Amino acid sequence: MVDAARNYVDDLASKRLDALKEDVSEQGWPVLEKEIAYHGVIGDLARLIEPETESDPAAILFQILAFAGCCLGRYAFYPVEGDRHYTNLNIVLVGQSSKGRKGTSLGQVRRAFNLADRQFADDCIQSGLSSGEGLIWAVRDASGDGPDDDHGVFDKRLLVAESEFAGLLRVMQREGNIVSRIIRDAWDRGDLGVMTKKCPTKATGAHISIVGHITSDELRRYLDRTEAANGFANRFLFAVVKRSKCLPFGGNLEDTDIQPIAKAMSDAIRNAKNLAAVSFDNDAREQWKKVYPELSEGSPGLHGCVTGRAEAQVVRIALIYALMDQENKIGVDHLLAALAVWDYANESAKYIFGDATGDPARDTIVANLKASPRGLTRSQISGALGRHIKADRIDRTLAELKSEGLADCETEVTEGRPKEIWTWK
Repeated sequence: MVDAARNYVDDLASKRLDALKEDVSEQGWPVLEKEIAYHGVIGDLARLIEPETESDPAAILFQILAFAGCCLGRYAFYPVEGDRHYTNLNIVLVGQSSKGRKGTSLGQVRRAFNLADRQFADDCIQSGLSSGEGLIWAVRDASGDGPDDDHGVFDKRLLVAESEFAGLLRVMQREGNIVSRIIRDAWDRGDLGVMTKKCPTKATGAHISIVGHITSDELRRYLDRTEAANGFANRFLFAVVKRSKCLPFGGNLEDTDIQPIAKAMSDAIRNAKNLAAVSFDNDAREQWKKVYPELSEGSPGLHGCVTGRAEAQVVRIALIYALMDQENKIGVDHLLAALAVWDYANESAKYIFGDATGDPARDTIVANLKASPRGLTRSQISGALGRHIKADRIDRTLAELKSEGLADCETEVTEGRPKEIWTWK
């Protein structure tokens, strides 16, 4: 009996490991170029954490960047004409519910920054974002200087950790909710307010980053076309993540192991307060001129909507790498590391959204045409849409697909009215 039980456990473990390997090598899954992205003190921390957790390396790295960018505060920036790009990043980890190990990666990263910047870890990390007014309140200015007045928030750094990012997307769909606009303003300039008598609270110089966790199904379901098109989505970096390994008893990382890196990060955060405008060094400028045209070109569909700020995102990531190296210029290594991170985010967006447009009717028609090599009639297309979409709307969509060279139509002669057969090209 004991031998049988042992064989059963061994067989089960083997099957699970094989399944994990197949899952990780799934076709189309992006590859993180760790030898480039694991640069400097950020790379040192990612490299230290990775063997001691089941979390995806991308989950670790992206969250380190978000935490570091928020910790650095609103001091150093990269100037672009009249704009300033600071180090605040918004990221969303996209993976299977608990199997993605998104939460465990957050815990490991938060632990490291607790050692690097205790004030930040204690006072500047919150969750439960549900309204724009609430976000402003968390970093509000003082409303007076009397003993009974609100003295506001002194440390304007705020990292919002949303383990249920789908909840935020659902809240944003409610009429009158302004959280989307406030998040966009926070990413852009950090001066937040609502022009109403009921909400006179404002915040200036806020430095806000958001770390969200969500499943791919939830993201596709709740990120509607409006939020994709209005610039909300492209102020986030999306990263698909999976469990990287099986550790039945967890990792064995001690605070003493992290302490040397935490000390280097602490020094970098303190040093950044003495800096203002940070630019590329000469070699990095030459590299930037080569990659800028492709970054600024854009892509069609939902993928294009969520990656539409590629240049700005790369600059912010490169600035974080440089500042955490205690440099006052962005070098080639910092730029290349940022590009490796961006490549993963870009490929993640392709993996998540594919050629979807955010138009439910069009995306449903496209999906059904792709799945039907023999083609579909108008009646079948209407049926796939639940027969809730008007004929003229279907006509316009099919005409668009044909004009774009994506779909074709053949007319089949019948005893009655000719029948159209639509196929995906």
